[in-house]
This record gives sequence, C-alpha cells and structure tokens, in this order.
Amino acid sequence: MKAVILAGGYATRLWPITKNRPKMFLPIGCHTVIDHIFAELERDDRIEEVYVSTNEEFADDFDTHITESTFEKPRLSIEETTSEDEKPGVVSALAQLVDREEIDDDLLVIAGDNLLSFHISSFIDFFQTVASPSVAAYDVRSRERATSYGVLELKDGLVTDFQEKPTDPTSTLVSIGCYGFPAATLESLQDYLKQGNNPDEPGWFIQWLHDKTDVRAFTFDEAWFDIGTRESYLSALAWQLDDGPHVASSATVRGSDLGENVMVMAGSEIIDATLHNVVVFPETAVCECDIRSSIIDSNVELVGLTLRESLVDSHTQILNDRSQSTERAAWRSSI
Repeated sequence: MKAVILAGGYATRLWPITKNRPKMFLPIGCHTVIDHIFAELERDDRIEEVYVSTNEEFADDFDTHITESTFEKPRLSIEETTSEDEKPGVVSALAQLVDREEIDDDLLVIAGDNLLSFHISSFIDFFQTVASPSVAAYDVRSRERATSYGVLELKDGLVTDFQEKPTDPTSTLVSIGCYGFPAATLESLQDYLKQGNNPDEPGWFIQWLHDKTDVRAFTFDEAWFDIGTRESYLSALAWQLDDGPHVASSATVRGSDLGENVMVMAGSEIIDATLHNVVVFPETAVCECDIRSSIIDSNVELVGLTLRESLVDSHTQILNDRSQSTERAAWRSSI
C-alpha cells in the first residue's frame, strides 16, 4: 500500500506567514503539522512508500526537511508549478502523480494540513475491511461551516449523497481530506478528467465516484483541524498543547502576562507584554505590547503596540515610542 500527502497548495489565506514557507511546516508544539502525519505513516508497516506531492516553489524546503528528518518512507513527487495561478487542481495533480510514480497499489491520500485526533492506522483498518473507496468524515455541527467542505449523507456507513462546497448543505457531516482508494479505482481518476470534470478538489471526484461504486465513510467524534487560517491554526495549537503557555528554553520572558494558548519559540524575548492566544516565532522581540489572537513571524521587533487578530510578517519592525520607560531603554540598547 502506498500513501500520498497532498502538500502542493500556497496557503494564501495565511499569508504572509506562509508566503515563504509551506503551511505544513507550521509548528504544533515540538513538531510541524506534516511531521505528525509522517510519524503515523512511518509506524504503519502496511504503508510501503509515502509520496509528498508538492510544487516547485517549495520543493527544496521539503527536500531539506525530509533529508534532515529521521523518517525513511517520504519521497518528493513534484508538480511543475510555482504559483497559485499555475496549480493544475488537486485531482489532476493526483492523477499525474499516480501516472508519474506508476502506482498500481491501494492508495491512501491525505491532506498535509490535517491535524487529526484519530490514528491514521484506524482509517486504514476501516478501508481494508470495507474494501471500497473510503472517506474520513467529521460532523462540524455548523451548516455555515459545512459550505466550505464536501458534505456527505450516509446510510449504514454508505455514502448516499456527496456535494462539494454546497451553498445550502443538507447535513453538517464533511469530508476532511483523507481518502482510501483501492488499486482498481485509480484508473477512474483519468476517466473522470477525460470527461471534463472539475480537476480541483478531491470532493468533486468523490461526488462523481459515489454514483458509480460504493463509497464508505469512516466517521469520528473527537477533533479535527485543517490548518488553513489563523483561527484554525491557533485552535489546533490550543487543542494539541492543552491551552497553557509553552516557552522554549532559550526564550526570555520577563514582566509579562502569558495567557492561554501562547507559544514562544527559541531565542525570542517577551518583555513587559501581555499575550493571549498568540504564536511567536524564533528570534522575535516583543516589548510593552498587548497582543491577542495573532501570529508573529520570526525576526520581528514590536514595541508599544496593541494587536488583535493579526499576522505579522518576518523581519517587520514596528516601534511606538510614545513612552520611554527605563526598562524599555535598557532592553532596546541590548538588541
């Protein structure tokens, strides 16, 4: 059995944080998002190879990451794109990968921005038991939220209806970007595309496929996050890290209030600041700021600011010098 991790997107909703890094490399505690998936696939002996489907823009980043890791199964399979406008669509990219890598085995396909509460091995168990195309599904309990995903209706675990991003969803059970395809189904990818169907989201393929063969759904109740927005990333972090502040040993925190869901990475300094629901990347300095629900990239310097629901690009310097405390003056002279 082979696996494909879909990692070819450009994550524009998280720019500038993800403009120069794949969102799969966003840290969740001590590991990146994609490392959580790598680790599970590495442990499952049924998975022989893991293909990381990414674009030319981030190919070197993935190559370095995989080379420096301890994982043995991942290997790159590169789409010939360098920008959002050039993307062939996920279904088209998947079909190209299957052809390029000559895959003729059962195939697990999973989105690389997924943070899952269930073990991927449990999904593989289900897929092998039902021996038919399978999707992992989660109840988001919001019809408004469901409009952003593929929406399923089930009867005894069988998909009876599937609608990709409907404007008026009939249920709140959604596909989460985790699929199992028997080897015999892979030829259907090309059939689907030759008929002129939508080459983008895999849900369109599932919507087409379920009318031709049985598609089964693996449902779970715990938690699921697709790391695509500031809100979802911060929510995933809160779930994974149990809400409390997490400060790297090489970071400095002095005279500050670190509330729930705060992560301060290596080499950063937080002085006389208040942070709640905030991620601070490495080598960043924050002094006399009140920051909430924000992501601050690396090598940033912020002084005397109030920020809410913000994304701050790397190497940004914003200094509000309306007050000049002795503490600040000493701190500024030291950096």
